[in-house]
Amino acid sequence: MSTAPQSPSMVLHERRGGVLTLTINRPAQKNAVDHEVAVQLAEAVDLLDADPELSVGVLTGAGGVFSAGMDLKAFTRGELPVLPGRGFGGLTRAAVRKPLIAAVEGWALGGGFEMVLACDLIVAAEDARFGLPETTRGLVAAEGGLVRLPRRLPFHVAARVLLTGEPLTAAEAKQYGLVNEVTPPGTALAVARELAERVARNAPLALAAVKEVLRETQGLNESDAFTRQDEITSGLATSEDAREGARAFAEKRAPVWHGR
Repeated sequence: MSTAPQSPSMVLHERRGGVLTLTINRPAQKNAVDHEVAVQLAEAVDLLDADPELSVGVLTGAGGVFSAGMDLKAFTRGELPVLPGRGFGGLTRAAVRKPLIAAVEGWALGGGFEMVLACDLIVAAEDARFGLPETTRGLVAAEGGLVRLPRRLPFHVAARVLLTGEPLTAAEAKQYGLVNEVTPPGTALAVARELAERVARNAPLALAAVKEVLRETQGLNESDAFTRQDEITSGLATSEDAREGARAFAEKRAPVWHGR
C-alpha cells in the first residue's frame, strides 16, 4: 500500500514551555521563501495563536542566515510566496495575536527583512545585515518595508535603505532603535529564547492586549488612541488572570495564568 508523499518540513517548530521556536529550514537556499514555505509558516503561526499553552513565538532561520527573501527561481516559474490576507511568508500582513520575536543571524533581505519587521521584538547577531534591495531589481518593498521601516527608523535613514538598496548593519539597527539586543554571532536564537521566556512569564491576555493596542493605535491622535485602547482592554480588570495576578502578589508566589 502506497501513501502520498508528504511535503518536506521547510518550517520547523520546537516547544520549550510557553515558547514556540519557528525555524525556516532551507539553509541551502539561504532560507529563501517560496509558496510552500509561506504555507508552512502560516500554519506554524496559527499553531502559536491557537495553543493556550503557548505564549510567545521566536522566528529564525537555519544555517546562520535568517532569510534571503523571495525565492527568485520560484518567482521566475510564476510562484509567489504571498498568501491572501497574510502577505509575504504568510506573515507580513497577518494579524498574529501573540508576541513574536525575530532571532536574526546573517542576512535578512527583502521579504526576509519584512518578516523581521512584522515581529514585535528583534534580537540580532553582530554580523547580521538588514536590507531591502528591491529597487535594484525593479521592484519595491511592498510587504512592510515601505510602510513599517519609516515608522521604526528616522525617516531619512529609512529612505536611504529603501532608495539605495544598501543594507543596515546590526550596530546601525541597534543605534536607531530597530533592534532590541545585539549578540555575538551564533547566539541570537539563545538570547531571543531567553527574552521570550521573560515575556512568557506574564499574563497571556495582557500580552495579547498590549500587542493589539500597539498595532491598532499607531498613527492615531491621543484621543482616538485612548478610545481604541479602552475598547481592547475593557475586560482585563475583571479577568481571572487579573485576580490571579493580585492573589499571587499578595501570597508572594509566581502566578498561574489561565488565559481568561
